[in-house]
Amino acid sequence: MRIASLVVRAKPEHFAELNETLGEIPGVEVHGASAENGRMVLCIEDGEGYSITDSILAVSLAEHVLGATLAYEYTDEGLELLEA
Repeated sequence: MRIASLVVRAKPEHFAELNETLGEIPGVEVHGASAENGRMVLCIEDGEGYSITDSILAVSLAEHVLGATLAYEYTDEGLELLEA
């Protein structure tokens, strides 16, 4: 399992259209938005048939996205090697 959280900058007048675009990207969920400061908070989860990296790239390249910052990332890959 891999998850990440992104803070996306966009102009508030594009939030509605951007919300639709982001909803079409696999694993992406919009958790909050502030028109006051032009930011949206996203959570991205990996899943069958797509990688979290592809979804992060798709968000970054989406129309109306001015910038995207990775705020948090988690993976449980490799944890079984630590258990003994």
